[in-house]
Amino acid sequence: MAQDSGGLFSDYQFWMCKLSVWGQASTLETQQDTCHHLPQFQEFLRQMYEALKEMDSSTVIERFPTIDQLLAKTCWNPFILAYDESQKFLIWCLCCLINKEPQNSGELKLNSWTRRLLSHILSAFRLNIKEVGLFTQSLGYAPVDYYPSLLKNMVLSLLSELRENHLNGFNTQRQMAPERVRSLSRVCVPLVTLPDFEPLVEALLTYHGHEPQEMLWPEFFDAVNEAFLLKKISLSKSAIVCLWLRHLPSLEKAMLHLFEKLTSSERNFLRRIECFIKDSLLPEAACHPAIFRMVDEMFRYALLETDGAPEVLATIQVFTWCFVETLEKENKQLKFTLKTYFPYASPSLVMVLLQYPKDIPQSLWHQPLKHISEMLREIVEDQTHRSYGGPFESWFLFVHFGGWADIAAEQLLMSEGEPPDALLWLLAFSYSPRDGSQKRAQTMVEVKSVLGRLMKLLRRPTLSARELQTAAGESQGGDPRPPACRQLIRCLLLNFLLWAPGGHAVAREVIALMAQTDEVTHEIIGFLDQTLYRWDRLCVEAPTSRKLARELLTELHAKV
Repeated sequence: MAQDSGGLFSDYQFWMCKLSVWGQASTLETQQDTCHHLPQFQEFLRQMYEALKEMDSSTVIERFPTIDQLLAKTCWNPFILAYDESQKFLIWCLCCLINKEPQNSGELKLNSWTRRLLSHILSAFRLNIKEVGLFTQSLGYAPVDYYPSLLKNMVLSLLSELRENHLNGFNTQRQMAPERVRSLSRVCVPLVTLPDFEPLVEALLTYHGHEPQEMLWPEFFDAVNEAFLLKKISLSKSAIVCLWLRHLPSLEKAMLHLFEKLTSSERNFLRRIECFIKDSLLPEAACHPAIFRMVDEMFRYALLETDGAPEVLATIQVFTWCFVETLEKENKQLKFTLKTYFPYASPSLVMVLLQYPKDIPQSLWHQPLKHISEMLREIVEDQTHRSYGGPFESWFLFVHFGGWADIAAEQLLMSEGEPPDALLWLLAFSYSPRDGSQKRAQTMVEVKSVLGRLMKLLRRPTLSARELQTAAGESQGGDPRPPACRQLIRCLLLNFLLWAPGGHAVAREVIALMAQTDEVTHEIIGFLDQTLYRWDRLCVEAPTSRKLARELLTELHAKV
């Protein structure tokens, strides 16, 4: 809002008095006074709209009980309505009064009244209002009946004009002139939230002429996108795809809107992130490869800007799950089309990453993990595969299917004998993709050593927290290992607590020793949430471990 509610309410009272004095500006004195104050009144209407658009219709009536009188007086003053700016702000204010799901007779009555005023505004300056009145009276119609029908018929007429005509089997393609389409989109800017105009909005979004340049006004795209993001309009998937394909700023705003929802509230669990993502319609729209590529590029920038923030990593992973689920419903030949979405990645690697663990027996999960690790290692460390990008590109691809890294950590604790080098490399790369081969090898040696000590404790029925802390290589004087290595070892230790029989009894004590900072506490919360989310998706049966993970998550979340 341009000013506080107190100032706006004071202005509201002032202009209500002015409008009552002006009436229909029938005298020279009222006409002059109207013209003199018109710029200030137009600014007041703009501020009113900024306030009204943040409220639902019932709140509007509660805050401004005489709003209908103010807007009606404005509508019937020809010296105000003669100006485009006045019409625009007035229409916007009226659209805010429309309740898309009226619950009672009062709301139905308000909707009907509002539509009549909108019809009046749209028709009054196309034909002389007196001529319209005489014409409708001669046909036996009262204005109360005529104006709503005029609005609907106007929309139907424009819809039929936009559509191609087919006569006798021959396509006559009577295309609307580009200038008219552009003008129509401009007229619709303040009307996009009006239910009667939704068919026309959809038709404009999906209309394609033969012009090389975009025909629709950028402001039209902006208005439709804002209305969609704020749930003020319902559009089909095809219309949204057209909107985001034709106007990249709208897609960027949709992504920013999603990120704002994810960061503006308390720390989000993955189930909540999934709801936000599905509600955004982005996974469905991303089935169009061009939109997927643009969305993916925005995720890449977000990842780089936040230096791989856990929240961004989780969002990319959940988005990919939602996207793949949607794509599978629409395209049964999924594995043959993914190269369209990941054109710079190894097609065989994408196909292996895409294998859904739920469809593979748990005893065989080590096989695709080994294959993924070998393929990634060859691409990252073999100079002959630079066509697939550097380590970051391979890691960014792996992030999309990051559930495999979590499974690898579990598999390391469950494997018999020596920890497989393939899984060690996969985890070392996943947690620190920037490391070179030598540094990654050092991490693998450190993790292998920790795993060896943990495996000796795995079958023991009773354990102490200090024993586990020592096995993890932590000491009172601090941990000299790189941050990524420490994080990886914490992941293994947390998995140990969930799976080892003796780990359950000391889990709270061990976590209390680990969670010495808010950063580590949030990391542990993220691990537990992601583990439960993955178990649910894969239908992992581990009732005791699941119960412990839920309890720990609830307790830690209550502390932060």
